[in-house]
Amino acid sequence: MFENIDKDKLPKHVAIIMDGNGRWAKLRGLPRIYGHREGAKAVERTIRIAKNIGIKYLTVFAFSTENWQRPKEEVEAIMSLLVEYINTKVPELIKENIKLRFMGRKENLPEMILETMKEGEEKTKNCDSMDFIVAINYSGKAEIIDAVNKIITSGKPDITEEDFKNFLYLPDVPEPDLLIRTSGEQRISNFMLWQLAYTELYFTPVLWPDFDEEEFLKAIYDYQSRERRFGKVVS
Repeated sequence: MFENIDKDKLPKHVAIIMDGNGRWAKLRGLPRIYGHREGAKAVERTIRIAKNIGIKYLTVFAFSTENWQRPKEEVEAIMSLLVEYINTKVPELIKENIKLRFMGRKENLPEMILETMKEGEEKTKNCDSMDFIVAINYSGKAEIIDAVNKIITSGKPDITEEDFKNFLYLPDVPEPDLLIRTSGEQRISNFMLWQLAYTELYFTPVLWPDFDEEEFLKAIYDYQSRERRFGKVVS
């Protein structure tokens, strides 16, 4: 199945903007929450294939700070789905040796969500085959502002890029090598603004609930066909 993958050129960290759940549901005459439920299934598929091919970090953009502006019923449904997902899937993550982590402004989340997240992180903290990171109540601009405020509080007079990285939400996580966005939109939508400086971008018209193993491998093959120069000239 993975015979064409070059194991020496695998991205270490893949980030995904999961777009198109609502449109998927609308095309079928269904409420938007049905699209989010199908999107959760796509997350499961993606975790499985990422681990199987050897990806070490997988980050998904689940809920942005701007998403609070969506209809109340949809927001509540997404949060309930998140709690349900964590409670039912953590045993599978432990079995697969996958660590669950979260990033974002956690302190602004409802207590029930926060406690469920903490429990999921605690139960999987010793897993080490892959880190599965969920960005929730996340904003790239907010992360940078929060980092700056931490630096001011620390009293450091001079800051290097490496210093700055240490004040981000998950400083131990390497910057994404590959960003995938589904549904045909071609923008990064305030996601990991600092970390995406030299990330390879891959856009697909496929709606997130339809994103499967074949589509993920297409993105990996495309990534492996590129030459990453990081601003340098390669002879």
